[in-house]
Amino acid sequence: MSSTLLSKLNVNTLSLNSTNPIVSKSVPTTVSVVNLGSSAIRFPRKCRTTICSALDNLKGDDQLSRVFDVNSAVEDTPSKDENVRQQGEQGSLYNILYPSKDLLPDDKEMSLFDHLEELRQRLYVSVLALGATMLGCFAFSKELIMLLEAPVKEQGVRFLQLGPGEFFFTTLKVSGYCGLLLGSPVILYEIIAFVLPGLTKAERRFLGPIVLGSSVLFYAGITFSYFVLAPAALNFFVTYAEGVVESLWSIDQYFEFVLVLLFSTGFSFQVPVIQLLLGQTGLVSGDQMLSIWRYVVVGAVVIAAVLTPSTDPLTQMLLAGPLLGLYLGGAWMVKLSGG
Repeated sequence: MSSTLLSKLNVNTLSLNSTNPIVSKSVPTTVSVVNLGSSAIRFPRKCRTTICSALDNLKGDDQLSRVFDVNSAVEDTPSKDENVRQQGEQGSLYNILYPSKDLLPDDKEMSLFDHLEELRQRLYVSVLALGATMLGCFAFSKELIMLLEAPVKEQGVRFLQLGPGEFFFTTLKVSGYCGLLLGSPVILYEIIAFVLPGLTKAERRFLGPIVLGSSVLFYAGITFSYFVLAPAALNFFVTYAEGVVESLWSIDQYFEFVLVLLFSTGFSFQVPVIQLLLGQTGLVSGDQMLSIWRYVVVGAVVIAAVLTPSTDPLTQMLLAGPLLGLYLGGAWMVKLSGG
């Protein structure tokens, strides 16, 4: 038998039951079966010895090893567990960073210059909206200043202008903060319109609730700071100095204190929004958020101490309490939503 023929043969040895009447009459109890293409040839035990010795002599041949090297083929083929592991690595975060084109309803090809041009136009609209709201607030700057002085006006605090132009620059500062507050919806709309074509259908479903919830929480934080946090902090300072010094405050330092307190409280109220984003991406689950509540208590106190301009413990506790409540509420929302 030639080496070309042996390289195409697939040899198997079968042990047949000697009680089989057909086999016991024609062949010995052990035969060799050789598969050649689609046909099968049965050889007696004497021929089996010849075939096996011929195969042993041809083991070093490269062509034969490529045909019979079954172990290497099995090793090269990825197992089922390995495929499952590779698919598990591509989790929710991978799907968000690299979504399928079928999930992008408004996907269209745009060059880098087209993206830059669209970005320039949206920045132009945002700057115009911000400038218009700042000018409008500057026109009513005195009314806004009187509104922000209300928390301590009834306690006998008087404001002084300690340098030339201090009140003018204070009105500019107040107009800038208020203009940013009123113009933020337009800026937020331009940002969403710019990134919306790159979002999938699933991402668009929770984009609206997140944006709405973020806006509501931001304005709720400012309202809470104006009616609860700022009066409590200012009342602490007034009562602490009562009977010792007269409360004559700088107009610039007062508004810097109040404006920083208002906006820092509004930004700190965004904790549930951040939790929902982490839950949707699959990075953190609701149970994991609830399991670290002890660290959250300490973190809320530290964050309140950093965000509040004052050093009194009352203001810190008044801010740390809502932060802790918002965190726990956000963790339960993530858990109930399946995160």
